[in-house]
Amino acid sequence: MVANLDQAAAPTPLPSPPFIHAPGLVNLRDAGGYAITSQPGKAVRRGVLFRSADPTRLEDDGVAILQGLGITHIYDLRSTVELAKASSGRPPRAWDGAVRVFSPVFLDEDYSPQALAQRFGDYSDGPGGFVRAYDTILRAAAEPSHPYAPFRTILEHLASPAAPSPLLVHCTAGKDRTGILVALVLALCHLDDETIAHEYSLTDLGLAPRKEEIVQHLIQGGALFGDRARAERMVSAEKENMLRTLDMLRERYGSVEQYVVGQLGVSQANVEQIRNNLIVDLAEGEKALDWRGHAIPAQL
Repeated sequence: MVANLDQAAAPTPLPSPPFIHAPGLVNLRDAGGYAITSQPGKAVRRGVLFRSADPTRLEDDGVAILQGLGITHIYDLRSTVELAKASSGRPPRAWDGAVRVFSPVFLDEDYSPQALAQRFGDYSDGPGGFVRAYDTILRAAAEPSHPYAPFRTILEHLASPAAPSPLLVHCTAGKDRTGILVALVLALCHLDDETIAHEYSLTDLGLAPRKEEIVQHLIQGGALFGDRARAERMVSAEKENMLRTLDMLRERYGSVEQYVVGQLGVSQANVEQIRNNLIVDLAEGEKALDWRGHAIPAQL
């Protein structure tokens, strides 16, 4: 019986790729490697777009891992309020060879998971609440007067005339704002919705080491009235959340590309350059990421 309990308590192994182990940093993974089914023999380039939760607790050994990945830019989507809460007076973590780029979606509003629970009463009740929250993220990132133009800034990095240098994008949990940005990039690369939604859902695995901590913050924060089930739903990254968000985005803007060009202000030439940079041929004998092989564990 004890052995069974120990086995049940063991963490679910993270599929690697796409996950990368860096001590002190959770939910770190490469968003590339996925096959583009509409273009046989093509895949999203690996080793360019990385995503994670915030690196506040990143250890020196973890820094060495990120340096080994060649990451030159750290795009931080958090607000000034979140930074103040997370840092406890310490500056955000950075390292030699990489520059931190303050890229807040919401400049001075708290949009951490705890704040979203307070801001959107149904955020924790299912996909409908997530779509409302994600709609707000899409609108905020596209504000014409936004002083940082966060999504456009990152997309223009990926549109570099030369091969873009590797970058890390993160928010607080690396789930919502980060998830939306990554979904936009993958959709521009013609990745199908099912694969995009799967990539998003991997956050359920990536956040597992901190899930209980986040759930307890939500329960004790008062927004969910101590309702653990709602807290757990809010921390989750179910595929349906992203599938319905992509549907909403197309219904409102026509397509992901039309949102990126018409709302974010990214030029059509830069959209094409992103595709040139990130859509690559699979080398002879090379296989795309077998995401269906770990799709079921990601839902456990």
